[in-house]
Amino acid sequence: MRPAETSSHLSSGGFTLLELLIAIFIFVVVLSLVYTAYTGTLRNVEEVESRAEIYHMARIAMERMVEDLGSAVFSPKTGGAKTEEEALQPLRFVGEANEIDGRRADTLRFASEAHLVFDEEENAAGTAEIVYKVMEGDEGKGLVLYRSDIPLLMAVAGEEAGGLMLCDGLYSIRFSYYDEEGEEYERWNSSEEAFKGRPPSRVAIELAFVDRSEEDAPLKFITGVALFASGGDDGAAAKR
Repeated sequence: MRPAETSSHLSSGGFTLLELLIAIFIFVVVLSLVYTAYTGTLRNVEEVESRAEIYHMARIAMERMVEDLGSAVFSPKTGGAKTEEEALQPLRFVGEANEIDGRRADTLRFASEAHLVFDEEENAAGTAEIVYKVMEGDEGKGLVLYRSDIPLLMAVAGEEAGGLMLCDGLYSIRFSYYDEEGEEYERWNSSEEAFKGRPPSRVAIELAFVDRSEEDAPLKFITGVALFASGGDDGAAAKR
């Protein structure tokens, strides 16, 4: 057998070290591309699911608040209170501009016919005092909005109601109030002379949720409710 034929026979029987290194390099590149695509897809799925949860929670919360405010009741007799007892009457309309860690966490208290019944022994109909209150959630999970709903007679007697969570994961919550001339106020108290013993003609609600994909740009939902008039919901929108 000639030497040339022997060399050709040996080279065709396996891979050289260079060929193995090239194959390993190509495998690593392909694997990294597949892993990047997989993690990117998984991250996108998580973001979509997170935002879908936020939209669902915002819709439920907005619908509840629009229903409550659209069914609000008010007595002008509670306006211009001269004593502390008169100022505490539950038919007043009181909205306060508060902050938690520099973020708006407004509270609102008013009477409404949108009373929710959870106890079978309780009468289904009636006016109730509705209170929206914001508290800090678990660390890193945003603010929590609570809604308390207590029948008017119990509220007059000074009884307190435990709040039920309306939504969590909030970055901020802001209520704005408008008088008949369209002037905007950050707070409203119908018991004070400055507000002429009357409720606002319109309330704007802004819920801002923490967006885990863009923490510096909370996801905002806005709606408006006209009080004591038909067509309570003036429309809703979501924006950055």
